[in-house]
Amino acid sequence: MDAPTICCVPLVEAVLAEDDADELATAFKALADPARLRLLSLIASSPDGACACDLIEPLGRSQPTVSHHLKVLRAAGLVTSERDGTWIWYRVVPERLDALRAVLSPG
Repeated sequence: MDAPTICCVPLVEAVLAEDDADELATAFKALADPARLRLLSLIASSPDGACACDLIEPLGRSQPTVSHHLKVLRAAGLVTSERDGTWIWYRVVPERLDALRAVLSPG
């Protein structure tokens, strides 16, 4: 019997290591919530980062809820935070988004 021919090119070059899969799953879980996905989008669209105080109104959630979602995004490594007096500024971690993008992109 002849060996089967491969009809498609594999989507990835190598299988994810278990640690890498766990780390990426944490980030994908954080983004599975619509409010957190919107928050990340709001922060990413601000070239200099976004102040937490400016994220409450566009998200339409209370300050404690927004703070909770920001904490989840920060724990997943998707954003960083920096205190400036009484304000906290958030910025996207581009390398983290690149890692997520790489898993979803073929070849």
